[in-house]
Amino acid sequence: MFARLANQRLLEIRQAFRRIPQTSRSFSTALNYHIDTPDNNPDLLWEFSDANKEKVKEILSHYPSNYKQSAVIPLLDLAQQQHGGWLPVSAMNAVAKVIEVAPIRVYEVATFYSMFNRSKVGKYHLLVCGTTPCMIRGSREIEDALLKHLGVKRNEVTKDGMFSVGEMECMGCCVNAPMITVADYSTGSEGYTYNYFEDATPKRVVEIVEMLRRGEKPPRGTQNPGRINCGPEGGNTTLSGDPKPPPCRDLDAC
Repeated sequence: MFARLANQRLLEIRQAFRRIPQTSRSFSTALNYHIDTPDNNPDLLWEFSDANKEKVKEILSHYPSNYKQSAVIPLLDLAQQQHGGWLPVSAMNAVAKVIEVAPIRVYEVATFYSMFNRSKVGKYHLLVCGTTPCMIRGSREIEDALLKHLGVKRNEVTKDGMFSVGEMECMGCCVNAPMITVADYSTGSEGYTYNYFEDATPKRVVEIVEMLRRGEKPPRGTQNPGRINCGPEGGNTTLSGDPKPPPCRDLDAC
């Protein structure tokens, strides 16, 4: 009898969740397998630019010569910046050649970490935090506002190639939830930036998009004018002075 009641309750919960409109979920990487296309196949020539070849040497210098493979993540990141925010298979093959490993070793890394995009993204790639604190604070409404304003679905690129919207798990600023990050690939690896915009609202993220469209640089960090960094709105209410030393320890003797 208990099992029947439990199953009935579980069914009721599932039906309740189905009635709640939710933004469809998908992997941040958008693509965890490869299909050859005219602009993404192993026959296309890809190599680091002359400027980035110097950066490759600098990155490799951080690792022993017999552990070149440890540089796979920073090298993939550099390749992604150079290629406008995404990694074609030919770029991954180039990285494999640099660190002298089988290409599959690079593919394994590129398909595991959500920071690597396996399909094209916009010059400004907008990532909405989807973890619980941000979701509770309205990240779903923020994502919906971005998608509606730009006229795209998640992981799609706008027709002008300027913007794309993705989802990322915890960005590590839960105290300033909800938040988005903007990966700026508009000037390649030379001017690449990756900025957090915290305490976001649906209205504010649309304003940020339009500022980027005009070539402006919106202020990063908290978007709440009443806060300074991670401090409380209105200023501190505790720890406003020097803390008292512990009575059981002579700090001057340290």
